[in-house]
Parts: sequence; C-alpha cells; structure tokens
Amino acid sequence: MHAATLVWRGDGETLVVEPWGRDSVRVRSALGDVVDADWALLVPDPEAHVGATLAVDGATATLTNGRIRVVATATSGKDWQTGAVVHDCRLAFEDADGRPLFSEVPSGGALKVRARTYRPLPGGGVRAGLALQSPDGEHLAGMGQYQQDLVDLKGCTLELAHRNSQASVPFVRSSAGYGFLWHNPAVGRATFAANRTEWTAESCRQLDYWVTAGETPAAISSRYAEATGHAPMMPEHGLGFWQCKLRYSSQEELLTVAREHVRRGLPLDVIVADFFHWPHMGDFRFEDEFWPDPAAMVAELRELDVELMVSVWPQVSLESENFAEMARRNLLARTNRGIDVQMWFGGPSRFVDVTNPAARAYLWDRCREGYARHGIRLFWLDEAEPEFGVYDLDAYRYHAGQALEVGNLYPQAFSRAFWEGQTADGETDVVNLVRCAWAGSQRYGALVWSGDIHSDFPTLRRQVVAGVHMGAAGIPWFTTDIGGFGGGRTDDPAFHELLVRWFQVGTFLPVMRLHGDRAPASPVRAADGSERNPTGAGNELWSFGEPVYDVLERYVHLREELRDYTRDLMAAAHTDGQPVMRGLAHEFPDDRHAWDVADEYLYGPSLLVAPVLEAGATSRAVWLPAGATWTSLVTGEVHEGGRWVDVAAPLATIPVFARDGALTHLVGRVPAA
Repeated sequence: MHAATLVWRGDGETLVVEPWGRDSVRVRSALGDVVDADWALLVPDPEAHVGATLAVDGATATLTNGRIRVVATATSGKDWQTGAVVHDCRLAFEDADGRPLFSEVPSGGALKVRARTYRPLPGGGVRAGLALQSPDGEHLAGMGQYQQDLVDLKGCTLELAHRNSQASVPFVRSSAGYGFLWHNPAVGRATFAANRTEWTAESCRQLDYWVTAGETPAAISSRYAEATGHAPMMPEHGLGFWQCKLRYSSQEELLTVAREHVRRGLPLDVIVADFFHWPHMGDFRFEDEFWPDPAAMVAELRELDVELMVSVWPQVSLESENFAEMARRNLLARTNRGIDVQMWFGGPSRFVDVTNPAARAYLWDRCREGYARHGIRLFWLDEAEPEFGVYDLDAYRYHAGQALEVGNLYPQAFSRAFWEGQTADGETDVVNLVRCAWAGSQRYGALVWSGDIHSDFPTLRRQVVAGVHMGAAGIPWFTTDIGGFGGGRTDDPAFHELLVRWFQVGTFLPVMRLHGDRAPASPVRAADGSERNPTGAGNELWSFGEPVYDVLERYVHLREELRDYTRDLMAAAHTDGQPVMRGLAHEFPDDRHAWDVADEYLYGPSLLVAPVLEAGATSRAVWLPAGATWTSLVTGEVHEGGRWVDVAAPLATIPVFARDGALTHLVGRVPAA
C-alpha cells in the first residue's frame, strides 16, 4: 500500500482510497475487509505516484495524486431515531485546481441517504450500489456498445451485461474532466440521471472503482490505457481490406474468391473461414471432406499475400470429440439447476469456462493442433458474450464465480485465452476478431465487432455511435459487418444502396471488413447426402452487379491509400491509448455541437467523416467544428470551422473533410459521382 493510502473504518465497513497510476485513484469499500481483484486494473508503476500526498485535518483527509484530489469527510454521531452512534465517511473528487468533479451523494439529513449500499445475499456476497452527484451540464461518452444512436450518454440507463450486439465496457469519460471505471464484472446497471449517477452490482464482494482526472479527453484516454493496458500495435494485415461471408463452405470456394481478388487487382489482406467448418462444435478443427489440406490452403494464401482467419466458437457440442474430457475436468460453464444445456444453435452445447486458466490452456491446445500448426494466425472469437440461449444470467456459474458476480469478465477471458496461447508459442502480431469485450480486452489484441445486426439504415446509424463509444471506452479496435449481418439480398436495389453507404463508412473504420448472411442461401451436403449448414449468397465486391462493383472498387483502393495514415492511428492507440474512431468532442471538447452531432465522427485527428445514413438521400448538412479549417476530399473546397455546410452526396460519394491542410494528397480521391 502506498504511504498516501487513505483507510477509514466504521459500522463494519472498510473504505480504502489509494493512488493508482498518474493522476488517478482507486476506491474500494466492503463490509469487512477489502480484497485484491485484478479484473481489469494492472498493478501501477510505483514511480507513477511518487508525489502523492495524504493530509489529515481532524475529520477531513485529503489525498492528492497529480491532477486528482479526493476529500474524505468522516462523521460520527447519535442517530436519535435508533438511539445508536453511527459512523459515516463521504468522498468528494476534485481536480488539482479544486474544481469539483463529482462526489458521493449527501445524507440529506432526515432522508438518511446512503452513498454506498450493501444488501447481503445468500452465499456471502452483496447487492451493492454507489450513488454520486455530478456537475450540471455534464456530457458523457464511453460504456462500450449499446444499440442506440445517442452520442451523449447523460440521461441514459444502461444494463451492465453482455448480449449479442451489446458489449458492456464500464468506463465513462466526462466533459467535466474525469474518467470513471466501474471495476466490477458483475451484472448490474448504470444510470446517468439528471439528479444523480447510480452504479449497481447484482452480486459482488465489494465496491471497486477507479477515477482519473485530465485536462483533455486525450489525456483521460491515455491514463485509462496505462491503468488497464495498451492495445498492441496493429499488424500490417490489419490495415487493409478483409473479405468475409456466411459462409465459405469449402477450401476450394474460399481459395477461388482470394484468387479472383488478385486477378482483378483488388487489395485483400485477410479472408475469413466462418462457422461450421468443423465436424461438431467444440472439435476445434476443419472437417476433412470440405477442407482437405489446411496447410496447403494457408500456403497458397500467403503466396497471394493474404492471411486466413478462422472462426472459433466457445460452445462445445454434447457430441464433440472433446466434450467428455472437458466435462470430466470441469472446463465447461455450469447451469445451476436442471439439465445442463446452455445453447441449442446447431444442437445442444455448453460453453468453455474461459475464467478457468486450465480451460484457457486446453482451448488453445486444441486450437493449436487444429489450426495454428497449419500456419493460421488469426482467429474469429464468435459468441463471446457468451450468447446463452436465454439470458437468465442467474442460472449459470463459472470457475471464477456465479455469472451474476463475474459474468461480464467472459469476453475478456476468451480473448485472453488466445493471447496467452499465441504469445507463449512465439506469435508477436496478435489480432483476433471478437464479438464482445470488457475492460482490459484491448490488451489481449481484441478487435471488437458489433454483432449480428440487421441490414437497414437505422442500424447503420447506430454503428457509427457504437464505434465512437467503444473508442471512448478504451477499445480502439472496432469494426462492423459492412452491409449488416442479416436481411440483405444480392438482387435487391434497396440493399445495394445500403451496402454502398455502409462500405463507404467501412473505408474509414479501424478495420474494413465485408461480412453478412446474404440471401438467397444455398444448401450444402456431404458426399453421403447428409446436410451441413447452408452457405449464403455471394458477398464479394462483384456479387451485386457492375454499377455497385464500380463504386466498391474505388473505395477499397481508397482504403489502401489510407494505409499510412491508418498505421499512424494504430500507433497512437498502441502507445498512448487514443481511439482510432473518435467523437467530435474528443478533439473539440469546447465546440457547441460536439455533443449533439451523432451522424459524424473523426477518423483519427485529421479526417471528419459525415456518412449518408438515410435511404434515398443525395445531400446532407455537415457540422464543421470550430477552431480548424476543413478541406473537402471530394471537391478540394476549404471551409472555416464553426458552421454548417450543405454538401452534395450522390450514391458514390461520402463527405469527408481534412483538418488544417492534412492529407492533401487525398483531395479528389473520394469519388464525386
């Protein structure tokens, strides 16, 4: 414990506030003693807070660590309604200049409001809550991915739980100058109301949170990365175009697509073999009939300068060759009561318990044998929430505890299983696509995508906001299924329009990846006549007709021209924790519209992207933040910031503006028509 650590005890409660990295503190409180928990926070470098101080003046103690100050006020007195002497301690958080950031709610006198609450549960845990007062006019970003289009989270209530297309990453960044991590993997809720902020955990052992203060959003993001881990450097094959569909049913089908990309001169960095390439879920290998020589497949792709990514699901079928051993060794999640089946898609199955280190090691051992030994380096970690057939989260338990208490840790541990295995085997360029994340996932090479979303314009709009909030929550690697996952037909002109608009957005995402379950599907049968999972319609650039292809081709080449810039953005994410996809407020926190505009974003510091997110639209209004000049990459026209501009946006065009003369070589490279 640091010498400046503040400890208070009273009425059976222990409260500990300690320096935890530069300009940051960690707060823990519990009935009884606090416990160590390394869910997401890393042990800080002691040099980061050598100047931290603790001053005690009677019933007030002040802990100062760089730009953050915590004032604890203790009280003791007689409660006249109960006749007992009661003890209390309330915390207030300030910046280095004494400006209030937020505080625990006051008692309200006769209201007897408690800021920290604990309701004991059977088994020794508690249902815990924290109530805070925040400044007037505060704006909030972060918290991961929720399917909504609100760029300012103030006024929202958010479930702290994962679902397919929902990733709860409980770090929020405030316009008031602080960042707050709810360091608790329990299922719960966060409410950012006008009168108070409330955090609740349905089951936990203690309250645990981390706070940092910073003068800018960039400074807050930097401190958060120091506390929970930096993303690795994105390898070169992560910077270009990724091709995927549901699903390539055979080795030859996949190779044919890669060869055609090369023949047409189309850039291609990664191609993906999606699900049900295996005999049974949980076999963690290719089915021989359809994928006869994986090593030869990987070798041919490498000659084409293309990497192969392979889907891995955490489900283990009751018919899998690995099920009996995994069940015997307690490597699978358990159902608390009744028949132990947790998912039925593709047949009854259970989930690998990746909170168990032995299960993580076993999973990688099987994937090494089934995939990595053939030269496969990239993995698609699907179903990572995990996607229980029914989200009755109190029905399940893991090695680390009940799902209500630790369930939000699962996607982080899933990414960790592959990171640990790959790095131990000597892999230095880890990037794995994963459908969910929690705090700290970024340090395990997690590229998060937004799940099984629908193919329509309102959903596209929500993905723009989701990417912004994921970046603010400390997950800089984000992508989405270009075109949406489900609902698109290759022969539908309305879908063609949506696909083009989504592809334009994808050009300016951290990773550009085309994926989806396109209709009409085609059946797949083995040589013996038995059915396999169907393969969707074509989802390649040339699958939608020549007019669509002509537009997509230009944008996939534009992505190549962005490679150097994208590499610089990934370096900033790696070294300084900066998001690649940013809300306007990240760069322009004082701009009057930065917290209102939900249909624009920044791709790094220098490109403002204003996609068309409505069917049939051929123009749109664009807000250009004050404090910069903005050059249209379509026309070359230069605009002063701090104003709205109306711009033409025919189907082939996405409005993009470069800041203060940056990237002038790209002027005219965004199609005008």
